[in-house]
Amino acid sequence: MFITKHASAVFIALALAFSSPAVAADLDQMPLRNPNAVLSFLPGERLSYDITWSNVVRAGRAVMEVREERQPDGRSMYHIVSTANSAGIVKRFYKVQDTVESFMDVDSVSSLGYRLDQRHGKRTKKRDMTFEHAKGLVRVVSDGREESYSVPGNIQDALSSLYYVRTRQDFIVGEPIIVNVHDDGKTWAVEVHTLGREKIKTEFGEFNTIKIKTYPRYEGVFQSKGEIYMWLTDDDRKIPVLMKSTITIGTIVATLVDYQDGEKRNDGRTGIKASFQGH
Repeated sequence: MFITKHASAVFIALALAFSSPAVAADLDQMPLRNPNAVLSFLPGERLSYDITWSNVVRAGRAVMEVREERQPDGRSMYHIVSTANSAGIVKRFYKVQDTVESFMDVDSVSSLGYRLDQRHGKRTKKRDMTFEHAKGLVRVVSDGREESYSVPGNIQDALSSLYYVRTRQDFIVGEPIIVNVHDDGKTWAVEVHTLGREKIKTEFGEFNTIKIKTYPRYEGVFQSKGEIYMWLTDDDRKIPVLMKSTITIGTIVATLVDYQDGEKRNDGRTGIKASFQGH
């Protein structure tokens, strides 16, 4: 049971990789948006990952996809959905069904809301967050209880933070990227460190990548405070092709196995078209 519980940990990692209490910073003084940011993803993008323990035991499958919907005032927003399900021997002993959703403003690339529906074995957890940027507040509903908290501008949730980081173009060794992240009543200034450029080879292809690390905070089955390493494609898309987290009994690995490029926004803008067979 110990192994199967930790083998399912990366399901949380995919959604919460940037939700971590890192080095403190002055949240109110951070810029609303990096002027060098580009749009790295569009509706229709779909990323699929195989999850393994120490590259040996298959633990499950995770999918992250981007949809486009309308806000009440008619403006566009991104609806990002991350699902994860256990597989193989892990599913036999410890069933995992996770759905994490984030709603992002298209223009500011900040979070509008967040939804968590988590099922690990017999345990369940649900949480909803709604950001009211004009008031500088977030409303959190967890297990039927509602509370409000103050938040800074350009706030991200645990899932949107990954997509926000993908829009950044300033990955420089020695100059960490700071991201404001709120989760479950707490706000952190998260530091994302660039370690360098690497060429890596997976079953899906060979890629020129940017290697980064962050200090994750997990819910549920994975309470480790260890680091997560990610390899993002070294292009405008910044797609995570590989993710690793070391725990006491080995390494949890998420490897990209399928990719579908984004198509079009409602305003007619097109995504970056590519066969994505490696670089």
